[in-house]
Amino acid sequence: MATSTQNALDDLKRGERFQRALALVRDCGEVSEPLPSGGEVVEVLAPLGVDEDALIAALLADRRCQDALDVARIEEAFGEQVAGLVKNVRLLNNFRPCQEPSSTNPAQAERLRRLVLALVDDVRAVLIKLAFRLARLRLLSAESFEMRRCIARETLDVFAPLANRLGVAQLKWEMEDLAFRYSDPQAYREIARGLETRRVDRERFVDAFRDELLRLLSEAGIDARVSGRPKHIYSIARKMRRKRLGLDELFDIHAVRVIVDSLADCYAVLGIIHTHWNTIPKEFDDYIANPKPNGYQSLHTVIIGPQSKPVEIQIRTAEMHEYAEHGVAAHWRYKEGGGDDTLNEVIASLRRLVDESGGDAELLADFKAEAFPDRVYVLTPAGDVIDLIKGSTPLDFAYHIHTQVGHRCRGAKIDGRIAPLTTPLKTGQQVEILTGSEPRPSRDWMNPNMGFLASASARAKVRHWFHAQAREANIEAGQRLLEQTARRFGVKPPPVETLLTHFRQESEEQLYVAIGRGDIRQSQLDALFTPEQTPGAKSPASAPGAGSSSAQVLGVSNLLTRVARCCQPVPGDDVVGYITQGQGVTIHRRDCANMRALPPERLNRLVEIDWGRAGSTHPVWLEIIAYDRTGLLSEVSQVFADLKSSISRVETSTNPTSGQVKMRIRAQVRDYEHLMSIIVRVEQAPNVFSVRRSDCG
Repeated sequence: MATSTQNALDDLKRGERFQRALALVRDCGEVSEPLPSGGEVVEVLAPLGVDEDALIAALLADRRCQDALDVARIEEAFGEQVAGLVKNVRLLNNFRPCQEPSSTNPAQAERLRRLVLALVDDVRAVLIKLAFRLARLRLLSAESFEMRRCIARETLDVFAPLANRLGVAQLKWEMEDLAFRYSDPQAYREIARGLETRRVDRERFVDAFRDELLRLLSEAGIDARVSGRPKHIYSIARKMRRKRLGLDELFDIHAVRVIVDSLADCYAVLGIIHTHWNTIPKEFDDYIANPKPNGYQSLHTVIIGPQSKPVEIQIRTAEMHEYAEHGVAAHWRYKEGGGDDTLNEVIASLRRLVDESGGDAELLADFKAEAFPDRVYVLTPAGDVIDLIKGSTPLDFAYHIHTQVGHRCRGAKIDGRIAPLTTPLKTGQQVEILTGSEPRPSRDWMNPNMGFLASASARAKVRHWFHAQAREANIEAGQRLLEQTARRFGVKPPPVETLLTHFRQESEEQLYVAIGRGDIRQSQLDALFTPEQTPGAKSPASAPGAGSSSAQVLGVSNLLTRVARCCQPVPGDDVVGYITQGQGVTIHRRDCANMRALPPERLNRLVEIDWGRAGSTHPVWLEIIAYDRTGLLSEVSQVFADLKSSISRVETSTNPTSGQVKMRIRAQVRDYEHLMSIIVRVEQAPNVFSVRRSDCG
């Protein structure tokens, strides 16, 4: 901790407010887990330069005080700001314990959602939570082996990426190294041992290079601080895996940082370095002109230094360095309360990611992709610079410009030439999007293996469009189901205003969606039309001649009926009967293709049918389109089991080019409501595109 920061913290600790908070915490007792104290969290948080309220809130949010100190008491003693922060941190603490680590762990996804929601309310609450996580990692050796691995994995999946997205490098580096130490001890030890073996030679080399660079800068009249950059083991491990290099081959094993007074000095230093040493062109990045999404700014270059050893150099101003180390904490402080555009954009992008991503596994994958992006910079036809993640395609570009441009995209030109939508973009290229008049996204665009979109947010926009189309289908299904139910009871549906009040819906559209999606059950609709609620209405239970049959011809009793195999209607469907000589009446759905194709001379064989009391089950075929993945059929089958529907047959076919699978499932359902509940649940499974009823088996 820097001397100035330590002095400020010492002054705070001697202050009257901190002493009062400390006295309250001392009376809170102990907990059984090896958790860090509020004081230890304060020690982690203080170097970020957060305000006094945040530090006192961190002290009072001590897990030992969760029950002993209520928020009202804290507000009375320390004010609304401190109390609000403590409340937010406690909401983040009030979470299920760590589970066995898994990239699809729903607990991790839920924790991320809560962190992002807390971020929207007050960024300081999340900084406190990040500081608590780092303090806990420092004590992790006291945990069981299983808990160490679980907490470490969760840190690498959620907390470290969040710290990176918020730009808090000071917390991110240490969290990653400690988590890596416990999640992969052998790899950690091998890299640490390799670094230690070469440490003396490396430090000697860096010191000599630093002295030479300082001499050159002094001769040019530039005042600068030059230092060797500390090595972070997890970062080295990631680069070794990504670039498939050995420890000696990484550029930034030898690395220095140059901090200067002004923006002009940054580029002057770059010019001096490039004049005196040969460079590796592909390793140059100007993050000053094109900052990273978290606000990070710096010049990065790699040169061939003494002894032909590569050296990575970062050049930045003191203010850029402060932002690089402290991220949103620096934004908060400089802008007096979080009014900074960069901070607001970071928060907004995370909120969009949480709102628009699909299932838990997809959210975690999208979050990691957004949290650790490399960038490319391309031009619009008007010359505007567009910042995209590395690997972006013309389709990513289209969705970045505007969602509707993406939806209506039909093709693209790169530097004036027609190019496939899957073409990876390179910095400096000019991109023009060719659009149609109507939105027409493809489900293939959501498949990461097909290469249409690299951006998680763009895939989320495509997914949202298809969800909106499903909403239209639910509206249509809801209207149809309401009309069918009213027709079965021989009455007209009540006025919309009556239905909105009865079912507590805000609009007619929401009402139909709730019915079509199964949120409003068939039994609830039936109850609406019972004689008690609709005077004079005819109840199916008392319909003449109902007997024990599940369906009947209106006005005729004891007539043989059977369900048509072509459309397989179920109770709740709008149906019609077709008289078959010698076989009684066959029940068809009214929209059955065979019924619509009847010649005029056979229309007199149609009779009205009404379903009687439910009791038996009926076969239906469902067609499911999804991206193929491990465990998909098991998850879909579990939905049928959970909803008490037995499966009698499954047919699958896979398209190896698109990675899509089509499943046809024959299952038994009780009625239309039961069928709709199955469809809705299956549609919610990750990577499932569509579920529809198939007319024929």
